[in-house]
Amino acid sequence: MKTMLKMGRRVETAALATLGVAAAAAVMASPAFAGADGTFNTALTAFTGFLEGSGGKIITVLSLAGGVVGLASGRFSLGQVAIPVGVGVGAGTGVPIVTSTVTATI
Repeated sequence: MKTMLKMGRRVETAALATLGVAAAAAVMASPAFAGADGTFNTALTAFTGFLEGSGGKIITVLSLAGGVVGLASGRFSLGQVAIPVGVGVGAGTGVPIVTSTVTATI
């Protein structure tokens, strides 16, 4: 009988705690607006400017140099040609694609 009373108290306590959390969440709820926050706009602008500008060119040239060194060492593979091309395309067009996707209004 004692164990039944203890279990009943636990269930009652859990139910009251759940009800309290739900009530607090309902009272404190506020609308969320996606994209309304501008906290990281400065960092985003700097980073996209870097990738679309000289930083993207430097990354592409370094990738191409790594591919040329790999070719000169005698171990030819398609990846040594395809990876620098992919890096160049990604640095040049990837950032605008991602930015337009993120800022799209649904």
